[in-house]
Amino acid sequence: MTEPDPARSREQRKQDTLDRLRQDEDAWVATASADGEPTLVPLSFLWDDGTGTLVMATRRTNPTAVNVTPNGPIRLTLGHTRDVVLIEGGATILEGADLPVATRKAFAAKLRWDPRVPVWVFLHVTPRTVRAWREVNELADRDLMLDGTWLV
Repeated sequence: MTEPDPARSREQRKQDTLDRLRQDEDAWVATASADGEPTLVPLSFLWDDGTGTLVMATRRTNPTAVNVTPNGPIRLTLGHTRDVVLIEGGATILEGADLPVATRKAFAAKLRWDPRVPVWVFLHVTPRTVRAWREVNELADRDLMLDGTWLV
């Protein structure tokens, strides 16, 4: 077994997390139905720096959209197992017409895809908890956001 890199400061982890939110295109998204049936799917996303929220699109009939209707908990992960960002928050469903034009244009520009047909809805995710770590030496200070407030 190799020795892990030195632990990053919380400040560096927050910066790395924000960089990943701005640059990555896909996240694993987990939801559960009212009776507890889990769903895990990859979805493309846009991070909105101005609001500190994520925007994703999925078909309105997919379990992910059904599970968060009208306002449900959601968990998403970015990165791989040796450099993970775990986000927990609340999600709301927005129709395409309800998404601000600037956000819709930014989504389409980043992802080269504009899902403005009626079968698609947007998930608007507000993070409440953000954790980031690479190895066991970063577990102690992995909390970067709690109750919707950045700790650093």
